[in-house]
Amino acid sequence: MAIARAKELRQKSVEELKAMLSEYRAELRKIMAQTAAGVRPENPGRARELKRTIARILTILREKENEVAG
Repeated sequence: MAIARAKELRQKSVEELKAMLSEYRAELRKIMAQTAAGVRPENPGRARELKRTIARILTILREKENEVAG
């Protein structure tokens, strides 16, 4: 999966963001398990990209919650 930019994420609905979040978290768990087992992942930089994208999604979800509440 390609890592999404903030501009692209803001155009998605809350449900789509939550689905992407669960997919990215599952992929990150897989990479972290490989690392813990001593296996070198195919793309070592992917974990960092996933962490940043997860943070972006969480930030945008929080912004959308504040829009509704505010």
